[in-house]
Order: sequence, then C-alpha cells, then structure tokens
Amino acid sequence: MPTQDNPQAALAGGTRPKRKRHTFVCPWWGGYFIDNPLRRLLHNPEAILGRFVGPAMTVMDVGCGMGYFAIAMAKRVGDQGRVIAVDLQQPMLDVLRRRAERAGVADRIEVHRCESNRLGVHVQADFALAFAMLHEVPDQQRLLGEIHACLKPGGRLLVAEPRLHVSGRAFRRSVAWGEEVGLGVVPEEPLVRWFRAAVFRKQ
Repeated sequence: MPTQDNPQAALAGGTRPKRKRHTFVCPWWGGYFIDNPLRRLLHNPEAILGRFVGPAMTVMDVGCGMGYFAIAMAKRVGDQGRVIAVDLQQPMLDVLRRRAERAGVADRIEVHRCESNRLGVHVQADFALAFAMLHEVPDQQRLLGEIHACLKPGGRLLVAEPRLHVSGRAFRRSVAWGEEVGLGVVPEEPLVRWFRAAVFRKQ
C-alpha cells in the first residue's frame, strides 16, 4: 500500500507522495563552530547590543544556542536584570548553563526549551533578540506574534538574518510579517556584518 513512509510503493502505485516543507535547524553540536572566541572579530556582542540592553532590564534571546549573546546580555543587565534564553535543543541549553556558570552570570539567566511550533514563554521584556534563527522557523509570523506578546509596550526586537541563507526578498517578507503582528519598524538599520538586520518596536 503506498504511503509517505514508503515512497517506492507510492510511485509504483502511480501516486507521488506529497512533499512537506522542511526547514534546516542547526544541529546542537554545530554550536561549537558558531560560538567561539574568533566570532567576536565579526560580531562583537557589546557593539551590537550596547544601545538595546542596559542595567535591570528583562531581555530575551530567542534561539540562544550556546549562549553567545545571552551571556553578554546577562553581563549588561546586572544583578537586577533577567535574561530568558530560549532554544529548541536541550543540549544547547545545557552548554549555555555551564558557560553561564563559568562566567558568573548563571543566576541572571533562565533557560527555556521551546517546542517546534510554540515559544511557550510568558514574560514582559524590554528587548528581544532573534539572531540567525528566524529562517529556521516554519511559521515566522506566528513566532513574531509570540515575541510581540512577550514585549512591553515600546519594547524592541532585533532580527538579524545571514545574507548567505536569506535573500533580500525573503527578509522583506519577514519584516512585513512583523508589521502585521503589531511590530513597527524603527527607521535606523543596525550594522551587523554579513547580515540583514531590522529593529522593531512594539506599538
């Protein structure tokens, strides 16, 4: 009997299996190649986040990986601040915890494992970061809507996507989805090398 689990049988029966849309998610071990000291030469967290993150803020790192930006944000928010680090893969979060402990900021970071189709975070944040992860999400508009719900009025979201993977047209579509869920685009475009980037503010 032809099934999607048996493509050969499907073809033999004259019916092609339907193709599902897949998105590529960086495997957890790939984080070791992405989060390394040399990366600071290209993406210095303080330079990128300096005007967005300050003392006593509540901030989110959506798709935090092994904590490259989350740990830097934890240092900036200080003892009175809070960082919610969200990722789909538990091994990424485990590495983040260990790195945060070594950096002395583990008490400021809350790790949260999300689902493939649901963020599942309920917080009122001053700032959220989605760095090199939006293109991995099947339903970007839904995710942007969830981030919108997690931001305080006036809260900002920085989205940055790699030019190598995301075309200008695709990025403009992502920006349009952000606007549809109630995120206004801030005219000033942040400089993130080799990336397309946009800043949103919750209306």
